[in-house]
Amino acid sequence: MSDSEGKKLTKEEREAKEQAERKREEAEQAALPYRWQQQLGDVDITVPVPKGTRARDLNVVIGKKKVTVCLKGREPIMDGELCKEIKVEDSTWTLEDQERVYIHLEKLNNMTWWENVLTHHPKIDTKKIVPENSKLSDLDGETRAMVEKMMQLGLPTSDEQKKLAMLEKFKAAHPEMDFSKAKIS
Repeated sequence: MSDSEGKKLTKEEREAKEQAERKREEAEQAALPYRWQQQLGDVDITVPVPKGTRARDLNVVIGKKKVTVCLKGREPIMDGELCKEIKVEDSTWTLEDQERVYIHLEKLNNMTWWENVLTHHPKIDTKKIVPENSKLSDLDGETRAMVEKMMQLGLPTSDEQKKLAMLEKFKAAHPEMDFSKAKIS
């Protein structure tokens, strides 16, 4: 829904439209042959397989931009190009209770939300994702040091003003992070 469209609708009409979009998105996701969820750094996928399936009956391939899950000798259950690149060496799969394949993918860019897993599947609205609050300990060393220093600032010098501008840019790029306890003048 565009901004101009949203302004023309009443609050009730806007809420009804958003609810209809949510239901459509949920129905599209429910129709997929797998379930998935994500955090900023990773994606977890669960693919149901027939009860009694053994690991040796499966052909699971995880590539930088591709995932395939199939029972040997059958059509793939899941097969296609990933919407974004992953770290293959940090991604894994396991068979759970002989009835589902659990796939853990580490995102190459761990600061973006995925709209879908496979490029040919329906997309979700990533603007509606409500992430868990990030902790200072989740940040890399350099960013953490900068944020900690920013939190302790008094009146900013020109150097500190530059750093504050960088922090504002960082905050705008990462709205999922909680800066509510930051002490910034």
